[in-house]
Amino acid sequence: MANLSGIAVDAMGSDLGPSEIVAAVALAVKNLKGLDPIMLVGNEAILQPLLNKEGLSDNPNISIIHASEVIEMHEKPLQAFKRKKDSSMVKAINLVKEGQARVVVSCGNTGSLMAGGTIRLRPMEGIERPALASFIPNQKGHCILIDAGANPDSKPENLVHNAILGSHFCRLALGKKNPTIGLLSIGTEEGKGNVRTTETHQLLKKVDHLINYAGPIEGFHVFDNSVDVILCDGFTGNILLKSCESLFKVLSTYLKDELMKTPLRKAGAFLSKGAYIAMKDQLSPERYGGAPLLGLKGNILKAHGSSNRHAVMSAIGLAHEMIANHLNEHILKDIAQANAILRADLS
Repeated sequence: MANLSGIAVDAMGSDLGPSEIVAAVALAVKNLKGLDPIMLVGNEAILQPLLNKEGLSDNPNISIIHASEVIEMHEKPLQAFKRKKDSSMVKAINLVKEGQARVVVSCGNTGSLMAGGTIRLRPMEGIERPALASFIPNQKGHCILIDAGANPDSKPENLVHNAILGSHFCRLALGKKNPTIGLLSIGTEEGKGNVRTTETHQLLKKVDHLINYAGPIEGFHVFDNSVDVILCDGFTGNILLKSCESLFKVLSTYLKDELMKTPLRKAGAFLSKGAYIAMKDQLSPERYGGAPLLGLKGNILKAHGSSNRHAVMSAIGLAHEMIANHLNEHILKDIAQANAILRADLS
């Protein structure tokens, strides 16, 4: 039987293979103090030799939960989740559902993790649908984008809940005591935007004692540190996130190509190496490692499929913080207050 209240790690879903996941666990054990028990979920015949190699086979806080199947990246999400009941992802989520773990960390099939996690864990009381939070770099660090794609057809009430989810997660992940929240729109003027945006704006003003609502923002404000949490529906958020990732890659490739064109530029690039390393560190996904699916009766952290051991270690560290800071308990309290206000407004 696995240890209670630990972290379930899907060891088989990574593009880089289970060896990279086990190496990440070894880094986490070495670098993270007070780490919760870790349950590696996957093929025991593969994982046990890897634990032996990393010197972790006798660690009492690390156990293996055998799973004979793997949900592959190319498989249809919901179909694969229902069909492969003995997969590492399904069994990891079940550990949370059964109370043997508090958080799932997975690099696996995003659709299966989001859909399967929602079906098995169910939204927490007072929340209709969960939301995916993601980190976006800005001028002075990072901010939180929510929803990054879990719920494309959000209603204004869903967005109010997302504001609460994003606010609490921002406090935990970025250390912001009173994070500011901006509603992404096409302008900052009162009444600007579509019907959903204007209705959400009015509702957010009614719960401003629960959140630090700064009002509507537009695309210009995404990267200038205007707000700590960018609030939008999942359709808009997913487009924004993928556009940002694509733009960063294009700029990086363009800059590298231009700097290598002449000897003089190469020399300048060498002298500026420290600045480029700092910029890469700022934009790197390894910094935080995972994007949480918030609003469920249990925690799910989605790491990128190609995450290396350092990124996965960061995700494990974030999972530990979610447990240690009782994230869901704080969210539940504010959701209940917000819903009481929304119900009173409708009556």
